[in-house]
Amino acid sequence: MKKDLLMWDETLFRDPEVFEIDYVPEQFNYRDDQIKELAFQIRPALRGGRPLNTVCRGLPGTGKTTCVKKLFEEITTTTKKVLPVYINCQIDNTKFAIFSQIYRKLTGHLPPPSGTSFKTIFDAIARMIIKDEIVLLICLDDANYLMYENEINNVLYPLLRSYESFEGTRIGVILILSDMDVDLSRSIDARVSSVLCPTDIYFPPYSEEEVRTIISERVMQGFYPGVISADMMSLVVAQTLKGGDLRVGIDLLKRAALSAERKAKRAIERDDICGAYLLSQYLHLSFSLKSLKTEEREIIKKLAELAKDKKDMIAGDVYKTIRESTGISYTRFYEMVKKFDLMRLIDLEYRSGTGEKGRTRVITLRYDPVKVIEYLA
Repeated sequence: MKKDLLMWDETLFRDPEVFEIDYVPEQFNYRDDQIKELAFQIRPALRGGRPLNTVCRGLPGTGKTTCVKKLFEEITTTTKKVLPVYINCQIDNTKFAIFSQIYRKLTGHLPPPSGTSFKTIFDAIARMIIKDEIVLLICLDDANYLMYENEINNVLYPLLRSYESFEGTRIGVILILSDMDVDLSRSIDARVSSVLCPTDIYFPPYSEEEVRTIISERVMQGFYPGVISADMMSLVVAQTLKGGDLRVGIDLLKRAALSAERKAKRAIERDDICGAYLLSQYLHLSFSLKSLKTEEREIIKKLAELAKDKKDMIAGDVYKTIRESTGISYTRFYEMVKKFDLMRLIDLEYRSGTGEKGRTRVITLRYDPVKVIEYLA
């Protein structure tokens, strides 16, 4: 029996980095058409021109970010005349924060935290890229978060119209959108739309066979031989498809292996996978809650507490209850509720009322309220 147990200094992981969410694999399959199209959009920058603007659109876990990062790696090793800048808009979703990250990429450090105006930062960026004859290629990942914050026009306008104030600047943008309900044309105004003119690149969901191949490659690279059987691999693939996100499967493998290690087992078993899925299925919830501001976290927590007693909640009644404890204004409350709806944390539905009420807005939490409160903590 002892030979089937791990010794204290043994592990199931050959390379644990393979199972990190932000890992960029060397072998990247099933996205050749998307990579070729994106490379075509970028090609003018390699000749000193302005890159064509692009929107990469698809559900979470369909390879959009990996595709861009792979191309950015290639650009970095090929030329110094194109500077690719990747920005995660879940983290940096204000104009000042985004241009601060561009400034850091150019200089190696952030601008002073206080007393520095946006104009000062933007002017410095423009002068540097003109002086060094650099083409800037900005990727705004999860750009839908800029729309939730009403910042998309404030960010795109100075980037795309920089040539009007600083002749010779060359800047292109790649927008990654993971929310299929977002209508970009409605979010950007005419002054931005006239210069954006993006090409849409669609990333379809992976098929069952594609998911199986990708998961198998991660297993071969990240685990020692014999750690997971063919039957258990099929269970992981099924759970990944159920979660609707390839990242769920990758996170599931990591958690299942850690569970098996904790029990000193040499192979992942069914109970490890099923137990891990209880956590991995909430990956989207975890990422979304981490991106919220302090005030927004407080309000979503209040909504979760109210949802324990009532699944469908009248928005007006919810506001009155929350206002008593927070003092939040009517306008700010509905701004946040709309944002939560766009982020798929809640469903905001219009229903026909009774009597004098007419149409009412109903709030329904998409997740178990207990889990929402747990992940907020």
